[in-house]
Amino acid sequence: MGILKTRKNKQFNYSPRYYDDKGEGNPYKIQSKYDQYRKTVESPGGIVNRFKSAWAEFQEKSDRESSKRIMMIVAILVFLFLFLIDFDLSIFFAN
Repeated sequence: MGILKTRKNKQFNYSPRYYDDKGEGNPYKIQSKYDQYRKTVESPGGIVNRFKSAWAEFQEKSDRESSKRIMMIVAILVFLFLFLIDFDLSIFFAN
């Protein structure tokens, strides 16, 4: 090892033991299991195009049904919480 020579990094030929039975794809790529169903994961363009495609995906009919269900569940949980802390619910109703 000389004074002016830099050290060369060691190289290893590593292949993971357990991944994809077919041997296809990159075993190091991290992705969600729902990425294949979404349009906005790798959309081209800037932030405006990404926002537009995300908004279009949100406006789909199947998403509306699930968002209505989520809103109903949230409303029920809020009212249940207010009931448990003895909040006076009569302020929401007219006399």
